[in-house]
Amino acid sequence: MTALAGWQNFCVIVGSSAGALIGLQFVGMSLIANMPMARVNAQAGGAFATPTIIHFGTVLLLAGILSAPWDGIGAPTVLCGLVGLSGLVYALIITRRVRLQTAYHAQFEDWLFHVLLPFAAYVTLAVSPYVARYRMHEALFGIGAAALLFLFIGIHNAWDAVTYHVFVKKQREREGEGHR
Repeated sequence: MTALAGWQNFCVIVGSSAGALIGLQFVGMSLIANMPMARVNAQAGGAFATPTIIHFGTVLLLAGILSAPWDGIGAPTVLCGLVGLSGLVYALIITRRVRLQTAYHAQFEDWLFHVLLPFAAYVTLAVSPYVARYRMHEALFGIGAAALLFLFIGIHNAWDAVTYHVFVKKQREREGEGHR
């Protein structure tokens, strides 16, 4: 399959990066787990932490789909499209979770990286089977762009979560201890 042959190195790079980042995310969450947790923080986890793992997992899944030895381009683009459609549903769930959680008031950057950019990436994946019928080269670049976008969204969101817990929550705890 010559259309996907040129994507092997890309898939290895982004797929292994996503796999490694999933591991780092679990390490980070394990370290944060030692902190006292309230029910509202669990709501925030469903809105902010879980999607990060899902986005890294999506990159890993896309790399696997595009690396498989297909006989044609139809099956992998259809699978990428199904990932996109599933992701659009998930993006709507995340939008609802971000709106309903009360642990943290989401800022524009949060809406951008947790809702808008993932939604755009999932739309790109969802339309990939249609684009591939007429413009295969562009469809594959769209899928690759979506994978990279998920990778960078995940990196941003993981870093944002860790810095929030380390610098903001820890500082609040220290200030609370000083007032006792």
